[in-house]
Amino acid sequence: MSQTTSSPASHRFTETTPEFSAVETELAAHQIPTSHRNIDRLAMAHDASHYLMVPQGIVRPSSAGEVAQVMAAAHRAGLPMSFRSGGTSLSGQAVSDGVMVDTRRSFRGIEILDEGARVRVQPGATVGAVNGALKRYGRKLGPDPASSSACTVGGVVANNSSGMSCGTDFNTYRTLESMVFILPSGTMIDTSDSDADQQLKEQEPAIHEGLLRLRRRVMDNAESRRIIAHQFSMKNTMGYGVNSLVDFESPVKILEHLLIGSEGTLGFVASATFRTLKILDATSTGLLVFPDLLSAASSVPDLVEAGMSTVELLDATSISVAQRSGQVADALAEIDVDQHAALLVELNGESSKEITDLKQQAWPALKNLNLASPLSMTEDASQRELLWAARNNLYAAVAGNRPQGTNALLEDVVVPVETLGETCRSLGAMFTDHEYKDSVIFGHAKDGNIHFMLNEEFAVDSKVQRYQRFTEDMVDLILGHNGSLKAEHGTGRIMAPYVRRQFGDELYEVMHDIKRLVDPGSMLNPGVIINDDPDSYVKNLKVEEPVEEEVDRCVECGYCEPVCPSRDLTLTPRQRIVMRREIKAAHTRGDHELAQSLEGDWDYEGVQTCAVDGMCQTRCPVGIDTGDLVRRLRSENQNPLEAAGWKAAARGWGAVNTAAGYGLRTAKALPWPVPTTATDVARKLVGDDVVPRYNAQLPSGGQRRAPRHDDAASFVFFPACVNAMFGAVDEQGSATEQGATGSLMAVAQRAGLRWSTPDGIGSMCCGTPWKSKGFSGGYDVISERVLPALWDATQGGELPIVCDASSCTEGLRTMKAKALETAEHGPTVGHDGTVRDYSALRFVDSVEFVATEVLPRLTIRRKLDALVVHPTCSVTHLGLKDHLVELGQAVAETCDVPTRWGCCGYAGDRGMLHPELTEAATRAEAAEVNQRSYDAYASTNRTCEQGMTEATGHAYQNIVQLVEWASR
Repeated sequence: MSQTTSSPASHRFTETTPEFSAVETELAAHQIPTSHRNIDRLAMAHDASHYLMVPQGIVRPSSAGEVAQVMAAAHRAGLPMSFRSGGTSLSGQAVSDGVMVDTRRSFRGIEILDEGARVRVQPGATVGAVNGALKRYGRKLGPDPASSSACTVGGVVANNSSGMSCGTDFNTYRTLESMVFILPSGTMIDTSDSDADQQLKEQEPAIHEGLLRLRRRVMDNAESRRIIAHQFSMKNTMGYGVNSLVDFESPVKILEHLLIGSEGTLGFVASATFRTLKILDATSTGLLVFPDLLSAASSVPDLVEAGMSTVELLDATSISVAQRSGQVADALAEIDVDQHAALLVELNGESSKEITDLKQQAWPALKNLNLASPLSMTEDASQRELLWAARNNLYAAVAGNRPQGTNALLEDVVVPVETLGETCRSLGAMFTDHEYKDSVIFGHAKDGNIHFMLNEEFAVDSKVQRYQRFTEDMVDLILGHNGSLKAEHGTGRIMAPYVRRQFGDELYEVMHDIKRLVDPGSMLNPGVIINDDPDSYVKNLKVEEPVEEEVDRCVECGYCEPVCPSRDLTLTPRQRIVMRREIKAAHTRGDHELAQSLEGDWDYEGVQTCAVDGMCQTRCPVGIDTGDLVRRLRSENQNPLEAAGWKAAARGWGAVNTAAGYGLRTAKALPWPVPTTATDVARKLVGDDVVPRYNAQLPSGGQRRAPRHDDAASFVFFPACVNAMFGAVDEQGSATEQGATGSLMAVAQRAGLRWSTPDGIGSMCCGTPWKSKGFSGGYDVISERVLPALWDATQGGELPIVCDASSCTEGLRTMKAKALETAEHGPTVGHDGTVRDYSALRFVDSVEFVATEVLPRLTIRRKLDALVVHPTCSVTHLGLKDHLVELGQAVAETCDVPTRWGCCGYAGDRGMLHPELTEAATRAEAAEVNQRSYDAYASTNRTCEQGMTEATGHAYQNIVQLVEWASR
């Protein structure tokens, strides 16, 4: 193997070529969206792998037919093309320097068949979304990758993904029933058609005959059959799935299964129909702790024999990382880590009795294990969830703690289970020999499939050469143990040069012939799977450099993208971080023209259309809230006049809040479109990120807030200013001022509860408007008014504070946290000299308060047949979804939570500043909601209710209003 070096990926940026311009011109005639903007190209250049290639441009077809047109246009222009969906691939198969086809935005269809026994899915739907739709039928997909919340079915098919429990029995290859595919020539075949093979023969006679010829070639070669039988007895995603040449006789079924695991190099899978698995309701999960890695790995065969459905390996570093996360299962937290290793094991059954029986059957094998701590199995859902969270987030969590300037490489290998212990021991020695520190080993031990991660600095030539030496040693080790160099992450670019070594010359030539037969022009994803350049795996490497403290830990895994409100409009959290890196890189190398181009688009794409809702943090394994970055940037780049205006508004918030309510009443009374026209003119004069746009669906003004004193109060009520600003609708859908504020007071009174409301409440706010916009001066003004008043009203924190808007509850908690941080977690001394310990303040959202304190004291009648609720981002952050559903079930016979719910993107006033954000954010949920009719629609925050009202055409109200109505 020759030694090669890598140059920074950003140096390879080139302008779009005339060839792509020709593609754009041709596709424009068919109204197929394309983009060659630098910001779009660079945003899509990054995936979860350590490779970076900048595409010529991005194309976003919306149907299988349009994909065929894109293929034809790219072929005529002589450009290669690749497909991108979730971008969670780790082996470099989702990057391209040709035409990048985005299949994430428009291919998310999920069709449940036969009461969930089968499901037909388009490639842009995430595994998590499909399983969410199947759950109500008690079914799930077979493949269960750790990235299921973000990876898409297109990637699952393209990589023959497996995962934690599915092994080789329930992966894509085994559970796929049929597919609709498009070949590079444009031929489209639905393999569920009874005459699908005849269609292939008529439309692609050379492919049909060629596949028969290759099958005979393999079947006539005993050594080829032996190698295939051994390699595919394990998890194996190296090369093409040549086992299909043995397993199937008809060319169309052979081609269908060759497309599985082909990583976008043979065709486009427009939809896939899977046979699903039954969800086993009873589960027991355990953590077996061993004194060292070798003893843990060596016990795997016995555990498999004992009937464990899952056996996941965690080495000492993996355990330590999990413990540092702060939220960890008791069994993990109790380990005093030295050289320890652990196996996460699971038994699955249909009933608790079956689990008991399985435990008894497994006991003879378990009792003789060399454990470092007592064996424990748990059926507790919360502990099981924490155990699995530690495993599922491990890669990104470890990678997020990598040294600055390094890339995290996650390798994926498999060996026969009986050699797993020795393989792990040898890998550990190799880490030491090549001076890789803090490397981890974990993975699906039951299948002999382990992942190991190391950090490398690709900006340094000597480190690239070290990586090459390590790779050679690793290849020798795995192949020496009759293993496979890729078990489930796909060959990609990282292992393409080693396919021949693993399969031998004969089968490698068969794979070459498959590629030439189906894609003779090598148009689709060239360089992936089949690559005869021995150094190709160390070309086009990413070079990371520190940019900003909030986001430097990002490993570009893409887990955040499915929950981002702007994902279908502008940028995702991953792409916002990527663009900060690319802008800095452009400045560093002196490419100021590119930097200026990126910065010109960045304000709208990156800053203005970010909802700063924090939903990205709920999915990020390393806890990054990209909203923190955006808030800081807004603060640093704020307009001084606008900042001064918002600070003045904070000082006179009572008058401003009242005026806003009166303004909405006045606007409602004016003939449409007078108010809209007026705000449109103001937006043009002042700026569309300053002046909200009025629309006819906005409500009238709300109920004014007033102080209240009660010496026998059991809680302090903090009515949110948003409910005073915006009116609501009642149970009949008619406008009402009362809304959540009046409803909460009514049900509290009926429950015999008493409360006080602070003096000066009319001028108080949770501070979120200033915080989200980055106006720290105004935020401080509000904070210094609100916290002392609440301290006094609660008698020094003795009483809980109840707020009637979930985002405001979260805002008040944030205000308290910031005050404590400023005071270094000690008491705060106010301007009046009073010492106040704000740590004693307790904020409770109205959803939790009504569920726990009010409902038990009321008689509720279910007045509704069907209710649908919208959990807000704040409900998610506050952990209140279950309480929201509880309230819904109290007032309705059925309470539905849409499977595709997400942040509405209204974000206070963001939905009025940029209504396109809310429209994009709510599109999927609104479509699901409108598939049926409900008696009522509810949420927990006035602006979120407004966003969903505008999205669905149905009037959303606060859930507490329905409780009040049902308790009359």
